[in-house]
Parts: sequence; structure tokens; C-alpha cells
Amino acid sequence: MSDTGFGLQFWITLIFGLIFGSFANVLIARLPHGKSIVRPASACPNCLEKIRWYDNLPVLSWLFILRGRCRSCRSPIAVRYPMVELLTAILFLACWSRYGWGWALWLRDWPLMVALVCVVFIDLDLRIIPDEISLGGLIYGLLTSFLDPRLDFVGAFLGASVGFGLFYGFAWIYWFLTKRSGLGGGDIKLLAMLGAFLGFRGVLTTILLSSVLGSLIGVLSVLLGRWLLKKNEPNRLQDGTHPSQTEPSIMKAAIPYGPFLVIGAIFYHLLGDSAWLQSMIPI
Repeated sequence: MSDTGFGLQFWITLIFGLIFGSFANVLIARLPHGKSIVRPASACPNCLEKIRWYDNLPVLSWLFILRGRCRSCRSPIAVRYPMVELLTAILFLACWSRYGWGWALWLRDWPLMVALVCVVFIDLDLRIIPDEISLGGLIYGLLTSFLDPRLDFVGAFLGASVGFGLFYGFAWIYWFLTKRSGLGGGDIKLLAMLGAFLGFRGVLTTILLSSVLGSLIGVLSVLLGRWLLKKNEPNRLQDGTHPSQTEPSIMKAAIPYGPFLVIGAIFYHLLGDSAWLQSMIPI
């Protein structure tokens, strides 16, 4: 089944991406709180009115039917909902464009994208990564490894083992030296899951890319915080505390690491076998 341009495969991929993006919104809202992802039906968080099916069309309902507000109480509906749906659709299209049509796309690439989108928004909101995603994804990645022509079960198992082992070792060393937790258990289990999907080389590249990006964002956020503090605070606070005593510390900055792992994993998944990346990261 071949396809070019904006043909049948494109539209099928786009529609499925939007639908599964809507499902990702359900997972993001309910999974961390132990709620059923099936019942009850979706409802407005403000007035609890059930959302009608025609008000629940991905992206379209938010833009053209509801215009960003609940039909019943007119309270604003967060722009994040269509953003998650659109992001998932874009990732579905990227995987299809990169690897083509096939069982691996449907049963491996697309489920991975849904899981990673959920990880980003849950970790940003709550600083946690649910085991249902990380451990469930680890098992699923191992069981479906035969679908990936670049990988097999041994390669997936090795990737998962390296991902878990490296981050567990880093976390233990950091705790031993500082007596503080530097990496959460969710990040460790997430990297094991990514190893099952990406293999040995993929998980090492993900660690490298996420570390560079995370360090850069962390330093920039701390420097921005210090600049804002100095701009808005007088030289000496009313209680006698000098502003330097309240300045953010780079070493103690708390930034969720899951999104950086996700960015590194997606980057490798889509571009990992490109010649220029292999030349830059000769792992």
C-alpha cells in the first residue's frame, strides 16, 4: 500500500493521531490519580456537565464549536487539550513519514509516541511518571521488539538493562555523595522503557542528548531566576536577609527530567540512523 503527499495514509495517520491525542488527554488527567480511564465519561471539571460527543472532536470542537469554553458554564477550557491532540498527531505523522506504513508503525511507534506525550505533561504537572506507563511500556517494548527491523528481543533487553543500570548507578552515586536524591525512580524506569524501544545505542544517545539539554535549560532557568530576583528585590530585604541568600542554586534546582528524556528519545527515534547524527555521536 503506497502513498504519496496528502493521500489516504496521510489522512488516516492524521485522524488516528488526533483520536489518540484525545485519549492521551484522558490518561494525563486520570492515570496519576488512580482513576478509571473508561468511566465516567468526560465532563467539565468546573460544572461537571458531561461533554457531548460532538463537543469532544479533537482540536475542531475546541476551535470552532466551543471556542475554548464549556458549553454549559462557559468556563475556559485549557488550550493544553488541543495542544496535546495536535502534538500527538504531528508525532504520528513524523513516524509514518520516517518509517512508512506497517505493523511496526501501528503497534510499536504510535503507542510509544502516546506514552511519551503522556510522560511529558504528567511529569510537568506532578513531577511523577506513573508505573503504568514506564513499567507497562517496558514490558510492551520487549514483547513487540520483533516488529522492529532494527532491533530484536536481545537488543531490546540489553537497551532496557543498560538504561536502568546506568541511571540507577548515577542515582546511587549522587545520593552517596550528597545524601540527596538527584534522580527519581520514575526517570530510571522510564529510561528502561526507552531502552526496550530504542536499544543499546538509542538509550545511550538519549542520555547524552537529554543531559546536555537538561543542563542548558537548568542553568538558564537559574540564571533567569537570579536576574529577576535582583531586579525586583532591594539590596537588603525588610527582615535583614540579603538577596544573595535567597538566590536559586544551580545544584539544587528542581526540574523534571522526564521531558528531556522524551525529547532525546524522540530525536533519536526519528533521526538516530542519520549519518550526521552518527558522526556527531559515535556510540
